[in-house]
Amino acid sequence: MKKHLDRLDKQILSLISCNARLPFLDVARKCNVSGAAIHQRVQKLLQAGVLKGSQFIVDTNKIGYNTCAFLGVMVQDMARYREVIKALSEIPEVVECHSTTGRYSLLIKLYAHTNRDLRDIIVDRISLIPGISGTETLHISLDEIFNRQIAAFDDSTVIFDD
Repeated sequence: MKKHLDRLDKQILSLISCNARLPFLDVARKCNVSGAAIHQRVQKLLQAGVLKGSQFIVDTNKIGYNTCAFLGVMVQDMARYREVIKALSEIPEVVECHSTTGRYSLLIKLYAHTNRDLRDIIVDRISLIPGISGTETLHISLDEIFNRQIAAFDDSTVIFDD
């Protein structure tokens, strides 16, 4: 059965997407419901796959990863597409991988200690993955201005199986 997010679901998502560490009792107070109701709703949102969990965010610069780059990856042999994705997922510096349209099969975001380290990751690890025909470093980030979760929940937002 398909279910739309209701007003309470959207309120909860709005609050916890800004601060995943916000205690359920604080969320409950802001939503005018019990803590148990919030706990049940969050569990349902997790089970439905609307929420994928919570996480701490590491400041990459403070742990020595000073270079952030976005690479386009061309997959030559689409029969190896899933193998390529698996191999990329095993490189710890690759933090995002998106299937894309256009010239590149994949767009990845990765962190490196330095530009030289970035070069080594691309040349010695990524480019050697069977099935990859080429990469292009599209951009090197100078600074992350902001990074956030989607917080716009309107009436058409999210339908999930109950």
